[in-house]
Amino acid sequence: MIAEDVPVPFVTSLDHIMAELRSLDLRLRLAFLDFRQQPSHPLDHLKGLVLTEEEIESLTAPAACDRLESNCSELKILIQTIKNSTAELRARQVASLRNGSYMALPDVAAAFGLNWFEQQCLLLCLAPEIDRKYDKVYAFLQDDVTRKRPGIDLALKLFCVTPQEKVEARSSFAAGAPLLKHHLIEISEPSLDSPSPLLSKFLKLDDRVAAFILGSDQIDLRLASLAHVTAPQMGWDDLILDDHSKQAASDFVRSNALAATAGYGKPVMHLHAPAGAGKRTFAECVCRDLGLSLLCANTSKMIGHTLSFEEVLRLLCREATLQRAALCLDNFDALVSGDVSANDALRSLFAVAAEHPDTEWFLLGETPWRPRGLDAERPFLSMAIATPGASTRQELWNRYLNGSVAPDAKPEVTAVAGKFRLNPGQVRNAVQTAMDLARSRADDHGVIRTQDLYAACRLQSNQKLNGLARKIDPKHTWSDIVLPEDSLAQLREICQRVEHRDRVLEQWGFDCKLSMGKGVNALFAGPSGTGKTMAAEVIANSLGLELYKIDLSQIVSKYIGETEKNLSAVFAAAENSNSVLALDECEAILGKRSEVRDSHDRYANIEISYLLQKMEEYEGVSILTTNLLANLDDAFVRRLAFTVHFPFPDETFRQRIWAGIWPEQTPRAGDLDLGFLARQFKLSGGNIRNIALAASFLAAEDGGIVTMAHVLQATRREFQKMGKALAVEETNAGRSPMRSNRGNVHEHNVQSESW
Repeated sequence: MIAEDVPVPFVTSLDHIMAELRSLDLRLRLAFLDFRQQPSHPLDHLKGLVLTEEEIESLTAPAACDRLESNCSELKILIQTIKNSTAELRARQVASLRNGSYMALPDVAAAFGLNWFEQQCLLLCLAPEIDRKYDKVYAFLQDDVTRKRPGIDLALKLFCVTPQEKVEARSSFAAGAPLLKHHLIEISEPSLDSPSPLLSKFLKLDDRVAAFILGSDQIDLRLASLAHVTAPQMGWDDLILDDHSKQAASDFVRSNALAATAGYGKPVMHLHAPAGAGKRTFAECVCRDLGLSLLCANTSKMIGHTLSFEEVLRLLCREATLQRAALCLDNFDALVSGDVSANDALRSLFAVAAEHPDTEWFLLGETPWRPRGLDAERPFLSMAIATPGASTRQELWNRYLNGSVAPDAKPEVTAVAGKFRLNPGQVRNAVQTAMDLARSRADDHGVIRTQDLYAACRLQSNQKLNGLARKIDPKHTWSDIVLPEDSLAQLREICQRVEHRDRVLEQWGFDCKLSMGKGVNALFAGPSGTGKTMAAEVIANSLGLELYKIDLSQIVSKYIGETEKNLSAVFAAAENSNSVLALDECEAILGKRSEVRDSHDRYANIEISYLLQKMEEYEGVSILTTNLLANLDDAFVRRLAFTVHFPFPDETFRQRIWAGIWPEQTPRAGDLDLGFLARQFKLSGGNIRNIALAASFLAAEDGGIVTMAHVLQATRREFQKMGKALAVEETNAGRSPMRSNRGNVHEHNVQSESW
């Protein structure tokens, strides 16, 4: 104390601990004097074995008591000195708190709700971690050289004066009391042979708690492989959220404040959204507002830990309390799988959460979930981090690009923001990928171009479809497809709906009017080979998206429930794929819905209804193709946005197909009579493509120029494949013999045999 009895604040936490130890030394000195005044015993010379009274007296004599005589008056003086020391400690602690000084021991006591006696028990166990002299003192005072840890009896003697205080202090060592509930201390038996009375048991401070009080921020070693602490860096100004998410965040922070003042448990916050949507960032922003760090743990690793799931949770809660952190459990979906072990883990989670009402909890997953059937004593809030709209995505793109895009590519930033429904994490990664692609071109000085933007977006899109569908690299463009004008107009309208979807739904308000049917769904109907798959390629290529083709005939299962399961997996994987989804052979599942006559009819109708439901819920681009429009249910066709007919091409369209099928690099003879081929052979575009390719291979073997003879030979093979016969007059009509560039004569006829 200084003049005028103004208490001096502690400069550091260690200063406070050393002052507490000096006060503890006084109590140990008092216990020693009390012990020495006990009646002598013939075996006193064996007390402590190698420890003598003189040695203990020197260890327990603080500077203030050096000149005190060992008599009854010394006891009285020492008792008064202890009272004065205790009062001074409390006054200096109050001054330190007002001064903003940090003191670890009182901070831990306050965080875990410890009373003065329990705090002194921590100090009693901490002393040997600082000075080994306390091992000898404890052993002597407990009359056993092997008992170097403080016992419960010693703690009661040191810090309790009356028998009533000792009886009341025993409750501090109950299983539900803070010392044991939060694993701050361990109580051990003096012998493994038989249970001992409570007073005979030993106390040991947990290693992590001891390290924390002495200034270590290193996480508990048992948690190091599955958790880490991070200081929030992101604020609400850094996080781009829609209005709904901002309001939910404000409500959550306000509910936490109300819970703190009202004295009830703070809400457990469940955030669900696809990976990269910003769940962790959202939790960081909340923690920054609350002045907390974030303790993040991986739930999957917790399940496989050597400790039980409940033990790990309790250690995490203790660490969160020590670090003044919120507890954030990643991959929460691992606990909602429905199996027995997951259910047990969920029960443990909510039981531990109820025991720690002041700890902030964030559960991060990808799927919605509610704690049905669980005893959730704390409020539970579940919130979806919405996929940002086009305007929000464009703001993210502009922020992360920061002007590093070529002038001619700037309009495409708006385009990719509308076409690719990426979450904030994916946008950030896509920009980094685009920068890497730009740097790989030495001539552009790292300037991002249009192709870099689209390539980066495709790489960031969900690739889960790879295991369920066949990826098609779209090559065809509008110039490659030959269709009636109305059908072509419909295909362009599909592209326009994708390009302007966000304007109509978000800016013009239709999003609020539609609960389903926000995607772009189309049915392509027509005979085989009429260009349905090519049209899907053209759309995907025009939009800069990838194309995945799924054979619905492989999805349908004879086992009840398996078809729905397969369909659910397909649409779940496609949800974030940012791709055009082509469902082929849809009549395999979407035939005429039948009258229910038996269980098979009923389940067939259930499968159809389920697909209709998934189609209406799906917000991406889906194209269904069929060869048999008449077999489809009218109710299904009516619920699609587009139905595009692909008719069998007539002579005019066949000639256009023949003219456009040849690549510019293909060498062709000048006498190819495309009008004759279109007029004479009624073939689909797919057949014509096969013939052109086969004729090119024949020409490569026969001189390197495609001639009419090569085309007719390839035509014969195509008809042979189809199981049809060609009469001689079909290839001779109006034609004369031709000579190949090798001089061999090839007649324009076909043998009358049928293949």
